[in-house]
Amino acid sequence: MLDLNLKQMLMAGGPILFLLAGLSIYSIALIWERWRKYKKTFSGMRLFIHKSHSLLKASNTNRIMELSAQTKSPYTDIVNRVMNNYGSALEKRELAEKAIEWHVSKLSKSLTIIATIASISPFIGLLGTVIGIMRAFRDLAQYAGAGPSVIAMGIAEALVNTAAGLFVAIPAIIAYNYFSGQLNKFSSDMNWITEQIITKLHLREYSSKN
Repeated sequence: MLDLNLKQMLMAGGPILFLLAGLSIYSIALIWERWRKYKKTFSGMRLFIHKSHSLLKASNTNRIMELSAQTKSPYTDIVNRVMNNYGSALEKRELAEKAIEWHVSKLSKSLTIIATIASISPFIGLLGTVIGIMRAFRDLAQYAGAGPSVIAMGIAEALVNTAAGLFVAIPAIIAYNYFSGQLNKFSSDMNWITEQIITKLHLREYSSKN
């Protein structure tokens, strides 16, 4: 009967399992770093947008500039750039789009690596599975007529590596989708509030000329 403890399972996994363990540690480190970064970056963003929207209704754009100057963050940087630009509404929109794209690009750091780990880990686990099955058949051919225990180690290697590949990939996929969703929400919210600001500034300029 096959009865593997943790140490035996690790040994059964072979070098493929240690590779997956390294990828898991690296992936977790990247996820933790991005989570802390996003938490710091987006902290207060919803409140800032809500206040800005209320101030726009009151036509108090100067107060929005004061609020954006009080906090150093991507969302206040974008608003500052738009409000301090003296170009046309079209130029302001182009500036806002470029600023949002630039910040999204910076915040996307490490996401490609996380996505790559999520994609390749199951295949690395599958490689370990294939190697384990090959070992099992080799041992079976070498010890013809022997009991199941002869090929148990090869089968164990196959199963352990398959599970390990999924164990690494699943959290990475969840994290990548979460971070991507946060970036999409950031981009959508900033496009919305900057468009509101640009429209209000344009109407104010039009009214002052007439």
